[in-house]
Amino acid sequence: MRNVTYSMNTSLDGYLVGPDGGFDWAAPDEDVFRSWIDEIREVGVHLLGRRLYETMLYWETAEQDPTLDESKLEWTALWKSLPKVVYSNTLSTLQGNARLASGSLAEEIERLRAEPGEGDIAIGGATLAAEAAASDLIDEYRARVYPVLVGGGLPFFPHDERRVDLELVETRTFNSKVVYHRYRVAR
Repeated sequence: MRNVTYSMNTSLDGYLVGPDGGFDWAAPDEDVFRSWIDEIREVGVHLLGRRLYETMLYWETAEQDPTLDESKLEWTALWKSLPKVVYSNTLSTLQGNARLASGSLAEEIERLRAEPGEGDIAIGGATLAAEAAASDLIDEYRARVYPVLVGGGLPFFPHDERRVDLELVETRTFNSKVVYHRYRVAR
């Protein structure tokens, strides 16, 4: 069965974006960016909310940017070809290899798990991940923890007062002192 993974950058105090909505503190160096490339190679479909979809739109045409280095061009090619399912109440059209979700998140994940296919089912965005977590749909949590305290904002983990036991699968410290943690949900 395909794993559902939730993977994002987070501050040490647990936020994806700061109180001002900014995430400039999470700009990856080459080492961290390469880890994102390695991870996206394992993804078969990406589920994302509107805000993350709009943030990632840059990559739909990024190959036109003459200043991109080889790793960013590699990411662009991988991201563009990756099927994406977008959850939004406000968007009616999408760009690239994306479609609007037609059912609930649980129904979509159940359908994707039942389909033949390879690669993880990735979830991006805190709101969508919180919904998946509340329904116990996430199999792995992957956090790239940046050495910064932002003091508030949008949390990586939902605050639903529900205990989830985790097993550490992998950890890595990058040259930039970003620490990667990969946990499997203990079931």
